[in-house]
Amino acid sequence: MKKLEVVFISTPGIGNLVPVVEFANHLTKHHPQFSATVLIVTIAERPLVNAYIQSRASLSDRVRLVHLPNLDPLSPGEYQSSLGYLCVLIEKHKLHVKHAIKEIMDSDSVRVAGLFVDMFCTPMIDVANELDVPSYLYFASPASFLGFLLYLPTLDTQLANEFVDSGSGLIVPRDSSIELVIPSFLNPLPPRVLPTSTLKRNQDGHAWFLYQARRYTETKGIVVNTFRELEPYAVDSVSVTGMPPVYPIGPVLDLYGPAQWHPAGNEEIIKWLDDQPPLSVVFLCFGSQGSLGVAQLIEIATGLDRAGFRFLWSIREPPKGTIYLPGEYPNIEEVLPQGFLNRTDGIGLLCGWVSQVTVLAHQAIGGFVSHCGWNSILESLWYGVPLATWPIYAEQQMNAFQLVKELGLAVEIRLDYREGSDLVLAEELERGLRRLMDGGDEVRTRKVKEMKEKSRMALMENGSSYKSLKSLVKQLSANC
Repeated sequence: MKKLEVVFISTPGIGNLVPVVEFANHLTKHHPQFSATVLIVTIAERPLVNAYIQSRASLSDRVRLVHLPNLDPLSPGEYQSSLGYLCVLIEKHKLHVKHAIKEIMDSDSVRVAGLFVDMFCTPMIDVANELDVPSYLYFASPASFLGFLLYLPTLDTQLANEFVDSGSGLIVPRDSSIELVIPSFLNPLPPRVLPTSTLKRNQDGHAWFLYQARRYTETKGIVVNTFRELEPYAVDSVSVTGMPPVYPIGPVLDLYGPAQWHPAGNEEIIKWLDDQPPLSVVFLCFGSQGSLGVAQLIEIATGLDRAGFRFLWSIREPPKGTIYLPGEYPNIEEVLPQGFLNRTDGIGLLCGWVSQVTVLAHQAIGGFVSHCGWNSILESLWYGVPLATWPIYAEQQMNAFQLVKELGLAVEIRLDYREGSDLVLAEELERGLRRLMDGGDEVRTRKVKEMKEKSRMALMENGSSYKSLKSLVKQLSANC
């Protein structure tokens, strides 16, 4: 009997690739009749991503990583934004992906049950169709954002007719009272929390968002890294007649995190946390692509100084170009207020890149000021750590809105922060930290603890995500 093979292709970013590899591992571990091949697109300028790939080369005997051939560098005229760069890069790999899948299909020992594409890899649906292989979307963001993208072609007409350029490159509504009705959100959405790519209608990122979203319905199924108990309204909104079946299978997480593969060790950080009282430390971390300018760092430092809570603060230097990721400041003392390090000595610790999931698992952590990337939200809820919202890029503003306004799971620092926004002032941060760390909101604290239990129960036998994965496996097996 032939082994069943599933093939994955992902955008080369930590927030996209890690969930794809973890899902491949999750699927093959729980259903060993499957093996998986993850096709790797390499960007030499992203050493962090490449270190992760290298560490996962021998992840398991059921999951193998296959590097696609490198392409000639893209010319600047081929893209305007980092999203545009990634989408053009992926599309240029279509022939390589076709060859890789054909090679697997030519084997006498396996049958290809499906090709899983991530949210920015939909051009590969053409490859799947050419090879008569069923295609599936693996969506590593929330069901609420999936619903937004599915609705985007309709919404785009409203944006074109009722919004104007603000002069800053972002569109704004002609009527400031306009709110947007999106099927996957219970409440009307203020335009200010739309993704930057959608608000920059004159850049290629918006056109690529539209292109990718229109293709989602061509797949045979949509797998979402969420769980029904977290997003019941959003999951129901996308599980409708005429749509591909939706499988909420999460939370699928890399609970070991970069501690296993990043060259910067975390021993000093963990040792420091070990010396702090339980639930006393606020953790500030802004994701693999998150960085803030010097003026904003000064406001954060002042806010931490005033609030007086113990803190662990991950600081990254802004990237050196469109396709790069943030780096480390060579001398962090130079960009912080004079005397800050001396005043906070003993109660605060600064670091660069850190294994976020390792920190969130530590008993000393009492709150998390987060960029609201979906993986970070799922990790924080898994460990029952209360959140405060500070979105920066991608769909994070919408995630922040959902956490605060729809789910009641987070404290609002800002919902609409992004590159070019007004600074979050020290007093705003101080106010948010007090609400986060003083434990005054018993309802929110209880909800976070309940969601911790629900996230774990969803994956257990007969849990909602366990059943959903079983349904997906049944369909994959029927393909063969």
